[in-house]
Amino acid sequence: MSYMALYRKFRPQNFDDVKGQDHIVTALQNQIKADRLGHAYLFTGTRGTGKTTVAKILAKAVNCENPVNGSPCNCCPSCQRINEGTSMNVFEIDAASNNGVQNIRDIIDEVAYAPTEGRYKVYIIDEVHMLSTGAFNAMLKTLEEPPEYVIFILATTEVHKIPITILSRCQRYDFRRISIDTIADRLKELMDKENVPVEDKALRYVAKAGDGSMRDSLSLLDQCIAFYLGEELTYDKVLTVLGAVDNDIFSKLLRTLYNRDVTGAIAQLEEMVTQGRDLHQFVVDFTWYMRNLLLVKSDSNMEDVLEVTSEQMSALREEAEMMDDVMLMRFIREFSELSNQIKYSSQKRVLIEIALVKLCRPEMEQDNEALIDRINAVETKIEQGFRAAPVNTSVPGAQQKAVKVEKEPLPEALPEEVEALLGKWKQVVAACGGMLKTVLKDEGTMVTYEGGKVKIVVDEIPGTKSVNADILKEGMWMDELHHIIEELTGKHVDIILENNDTGMPGKKLHTDAVEEFAKRANLEIETEDF
Repeated sequence: MSYMALYRKFRPQNFDDVKGQDHIVTALQNQIKADRLGHAYLFTGTRGTGKTTVAKILAKAVNCENPVNGSPCNCCPSCQRINEGTSMNVFEIDAASNNGVQNIRDIIDEVAYAPTEGRYKVYIIDEVHMLSTGAFNAMLKTLEEPPEYVIFILATTEVHKIPITILSRCQRYDFRRISIDTIADRLKELMDKENVPVEDKALRYVAKAGDGSMRDSLSLLDQCIAFYLGEELTYDKVLTVLGAVDNDIFSKLLRTLYNRDVTGAIAQLEEMVTQGRDLHQFVVDFTWYMRNLLLVKSDSNMEDVLEVTSEQMSALREEAEMMDDVMLMRFIREFSELSNQIKYSSQKRVLIEIALVKLCRPEMEQDNEALIDRINAVETKIEQGFRAAPVNTSVPGAQQKAVKVEKEPLPEALPEEVEALLGKWKQVVAACGGMLKTVLKDEGTMVTYEGGKVKIVVDEIPGTKSVNADILKEGMWMDELHHIIEELTGKHVDIILENNDTGMPGKKLHTDAVEEFAKRANLEIETEDF
């Protein structure tokens, strides 16, 4: 006899073997025992969660001569014929290839005849969402009031495509994704029956890769066993077969990105390509790894939510403390978008390389998260007093390294230098970013000269755009403004930041201040320069 795939060989034959769908199994068993069967059922859920399997078990159970606790006995002639596919009472129809009006009319014609054996004629229509609109309409009346000996079981992965008129005529059962623990336990049970030695860690990884689908998990396990036929299946071997990457690699890559080391990130990608790792799977798994990091960062009590070992949890906590929230969310968003782009791309490696460079060089992007990341990087360098050391161009491939130096205090700007700065204030505003730039460009913000200092008054008049100056005084906004002015003038300039509490509209204050300053400084300045 030819080899049979694991998911076919071990397909459940009674309700007790169905894993992860207890809420559905219990309801159906109770209906069978109480003889309260419905005339139409709708099974919906993701692939490989047991919809068609449960439909066949239900078809056997309603026709079984000796049911046991609502499950088929699998011994009577009716059960055996259904198992062999020779029963005249159970019809399995694939709506993907039989989706026309005539196909449904053929079913309606057959429904008129009572079963020759057993109690019920059962019609299992798989992928029912593929039926045409005309086919659904042709089915309505029969589905609502079929003969008492007919049961319809509709199965679909896309329930939103089914007309509401069909949904309202069916008992709906939603099949859930099966948990990793449940799938791993089932795989362990089947491997014991097959006498195949497998590490528990390997089974858990296969279960996770199955993404809630028992069938997918069994197919992946079948593939791994075939590759290492006759050998013990270890965790490392599973990673090799599936082209997956270990968490240690993810941790190393994340730290490389955190340190903005482009060369190191590209070198790790090169290593994975050389090892033959699947790049799409790598992107998906790395996104999932960063998602775990974000959850750990959000709440320290995540052991029950995350499917990781205590060792991995300890490493996640360490990296969660290291990473900044905005940076981590930017990394996740970038790789989430990449996973959609890379699936059907012929240049997967190039797309990943671009993403890695963008994450290491936030200055290449213009969105708000990248801007905050850039500011954080600048603040860190300023606080630590780092500057770039000269590159030795005589050495091939020389890298520019950061060298820590003591920051030298800048000289104070003279009053006339502050006045000259206001004359080119437009350059200062252009160099700013985010909320700071918005505030400085706002028509309610007054920028003027007072006692050798730059004075900025923020409009807070009710009914106008309200911005609190106290917010700008805190943290990076004022640090950024000081840094920009120092870069432009080479001098330290004191800045006064106040709220407008004069009661006069900010635009009027702004215009008057500009005209007064222009007259005193004998300059030709347009209001829009401020």
